[in-house]
Amino acid sequence: MEENYVYWHQKKLRRGYTTGTCAAAAAGAAASMLLSGETVQTVSILTPKGIRLSLEVEETTAGAGWVSCAVRKDGGDDPDVTHGMLVFARVELAGDGKEEPGWYSWGDKPKMKLDGGPGVGRVTKPGLACPVGMAAINPVPRSMIFSQVEEACRRAGFFGNLQIRVSIPGGEEQAKKTFNPHLGIVGGLSVLGTTGIVEPMSEAALIETIRLSLKQMAALGRKNLIVVPGNYGETFLKESLGLPLDLGVKCSNYIGETLDMAAELGFRSLLLVGHGGKLVKLAAGIMNTHSSQADGRREILAAYGAACGASQRTVEEILQAATVDQCLNLLEKEALQGLVMERIMDRIDFYIKKRAGGSLQAEALLFTNEKGVLGMTPGAGKLLADFQAGQDI
Repeated sequence: MEENYVYWHQKKLRRGYTTGTCAAAAAGAAASMLLSGETVQTVSILTPKGIRLSLEVEETTAGAGWVSCAVRKDGGDDPDVTHGMLVFARVELAGDGKEEPGWYSWGDKPKMKLDGGPGVGRVTKPGLACPVGMAAINPVPRSMIFSQVEEACRRAGFFGNLQIRVSIPGGEEQAKKTFNPHLGIVGGLSVLGTTGIVEPMSEAALIETIRLSLKQMAALGRKNLIVVPGNYGETFLKESLGLPLDLGVKCSNYIGETLDMAAELGFRSLLLVGHGGKLVKLAAGIMNTHSSQADGRREILAAYGAACGASQRTVEEILQAATVDQCLNLLEKEALQGLVMERIMDRIDFYIKKRAGGSLQAEALLFTNEKGVLGMTPGAGKLLADFQAGQDI
């Protein structure tokens, strides 16, 4: 791959290429070898982004009527669990296939059927890009795979039928580190990529994963959501609030985008449950809570502390504190924690309702592990009680 770079927070980062690109390149190479009998060592592929790659083909094996080969995933400078993994495609001669479902046609005859093998997940819940029961090979990679194999067929003048199977050894174990178990994709990784290229630190990829989770809830008929930023929220949801984890959608730091998407998808209500160390930032209208975007936790607590009558010394100590819990302990010494959190929750209520618009009821509950529930917006208690009662409100 030519050296393609992007800049993120003043850092020069190298792009990579997706599992979808690897699968398509491997399938094209395997089809070429099967139909021509020639060895292919590198394969050229034009990604949907318009970047042409020349990728090395590895671990080629062949038998009567089939060829299998692999392309190694390169995630560039993105922290990707699939980086360095081999993505295999096995292409084999097939029968007529006209009466069987799942064939992809070009021209006037069915030509190709695609499925996933070991290490590729299978969809078990509705609302994703692939139907229930299908291998988790998303539409763009699927199209790329068919395009590469079709090109090999044309070069060889082949008009028969082919079966393609994509596998990723080790994928089942690595998938445990991804959103797949939460999305109902079992048994392995997804074959992904809308552009074919991995953009380092891609916010778009994370937001699209959140969108998939929301769409899945919508497909299940849910109209009311519980959203948690991450593991702290999930644990509190289960252990302190007694709610099952499958009610929650993880939104990472993208609070604003999640509110936007929930409104767009027609949900009635959203209850945001998160650690005060992250969600207190909402009181300043900060809708991306990653520390690289904005912090302000101490400043928010210091400002509201001062407004509620905290001494100058306490305000100064809050501004130097390491954690939100330490800030709250300082306020508690002056019997101000409750009043400050009441003011902060009022402001959070204003900002999340403003972002959600009129169609979505947005509420929030803040907690810390040390202090438990810190505060709730006015409608949060009712939503929480309905969820705990198992009501589909």
